[in-house]
Amino acid sequence: MTHRPRVGISACLLGERVRYDGGHKRNDWLVDVIGREVEWVPVCPEVEAGLPTPREPADLVRLPGGSIAMIEKHSRRDVADRIREFGRRRLEELARENLSGYVLKAGSPSCGMSVSVGSDDDAPGLFARALMARFPALPVAEERALADPTGRQAFVDRVFAYHRRMTAAQGPSERST
Repeated sequence: MTHRPRVGISACLLGERVRYDGGHKRNDWLVDVIGREVEWVPVCPEVEAGLPTPREPADLVRLPGGSIAMIEKHSRRDVADRIREFGRRRLEELARENLSGYVLKAGSPSCGMSVSVGSDDDAPGLFARALMARFPALPVAEERALADPTGRQAFVDRVFAYHRRMTAAQGPSERST
């Protein structure tokens, strides 16, 4: 292989202070261990969509008819369209990044793979849903799943296998160095 795999990641997991409360959720294993083997491509859908830091926390809410809103807790403003529009643009950019995997922030209304949408209903976060629909074969995991050594190794193996397949499918002139 001529280059390290490029892996998308929720920016807060790298220690970027982009969370709603102005904090981060730095994951030492991701940064200090796997970070030596991959090239991270950080994304924060909420900040990149123009929401401030800090900002109101938000929840996913299922609307009549089945669509999902992302409602800020205090103002009750729905920011779902803003996140979805950002997602459409950013996913097209990510398609050109030749990603080999993606690590999402668990529980996030934009990035979680299974987020509460009411007392007995779960759904993917808005960006996570769009990411997995746009790249259905891409290895994707939440950081919580990577706390388990077996799950962590399985994800790393899938990322490197995906990277090898992608690199082999490219002609020598298409490979980046």
